[in-house]
Amino acid sequence: MPFYQKRGKIPEKRHIQFRDEKKDLYWEELISRQGFSHIYSNVYHINPPTAITEIGEPIENKIKTREKINKHYHLKTATIKSSGDAVSSRVPLFFNQDIIISKCHIENKMDYLFKNARADEILFIQSGKGTFKSNFGFLDLSFGDYVIIPRGVIWMLEITDPMKVLSIESKSPIETPKRYRNEFGQLLEHSPYSERDIVTPNFVGPEKNKSVTMKVKYDEIIQSYNYQYHPFDLIGWDGYYYPWKFNIQDFMPITGKIHQPPPVHQTFQSKNFVVCSFVPRLFDYHEKAIPAPYAHSNVDSEELIFYVDGEFMSRKGIEPESITYHPMGLSHGPQPGKIENSLGVKKTHEYAVMIDTFKPLGMTDLTKEIEDKEYTFSWAK
Repeated sequence: MPFYQKRGKIPEKRHIQFRDEKKDLYWEELISRQGFSHIYSNVYHINPPTAITEIGEPIENKIKTREKINKHYHLKTATIKSSGDAVSSRVPLFFNQDIIISKCHIENKMDYLFKNARADEILFIQSGKGTFKSNFGFLDLSFGDYVIIPRGVIWMLEITDPMKVLSIESKSPIETPKRYRNEFGQLLEHSPYSERDIVTPNFVGPEKNKSVTMKVKYDEIIQSYNYQYHPFDLIGWDGYYYPWKFNIQDFMPITGKIHQPPPVHQTFQSKNFVVCSFVPRLFDYHEKAIPAPYAHSNVDSEELIFYVDGEFMSRKGIEPESITYHPMGLSHGPQPGKIENSLGVKKTHEYAVMIDTFKPLGMTDLTKEIEDKEYTFSWAK
């Protein structure tokens, strides 16, 4: 869970008079989860955060689904024809009632602000560089960063180098794994990362610009609003609600004498899905250890792996930006020869992001164009 942060100027008590040098009141805004019963932050605006001057026409953002055969899939997402900014370049690939998984090839900076009103988001940076700017402050982004964006955060992304991003939208909050937290929310000693690895926004003070356009996503509708005052006009804020980032290279892998199951790689949790990080690590050290994972059939979950970089030990034909999808109901595991090839290997050099969902995933029509249709048969000799 996030931990308490304080930025800029704030009054000594909540909900009291807080004035500038001219004796004008600042505008306090409470941003809270689950009504008033979960995490929250109090932010302090120079101007009213409510002053809308114009509402645009709603734009449909519907997902086009495909008729899915229950089989193993390999998608070559590097070949996706996608361009635009961090929102317009999103290409949805997988979805269910809890999650939408998209790929973005980002070439342009956003000339508007964005807010997702119905979903928390994770942006995983596969390549490129940019600056994430939000009402809570800025985060510099580069390879391996996971950016956690709670719903309601207002943001834009400026591009330094073209970026390739895996996007996850979640209907429920995205959190650190519960089993790695104590009763106070602090990450425990045996957690594969700690609060030292979590980067919180760099507060730069109030934005001087006035009017601005904000696009707000409500499920399958994006609605635009023109605001009289820029919502980044904060003089200060404090609380537990804000965007943050964690880099996959700071994940400290848990290893063992024999092969460890995927839960040791868990990085985040949400309702009905988890996110895991595979990173360079030492392999198992039992004298008869088999480094390659055993064949498995997770009858209650679906497995999706986004291959980021490195050598992918248990698969052939896999390249950076590949996605493999193994639905529940079918066994999967190393391809022929990969178990034998792993014997005696001391370490792995791969980076990958795994998403396990506990409800079946649908696929979008766009996945047809990037599918490796022979993958299903790659276990047959």
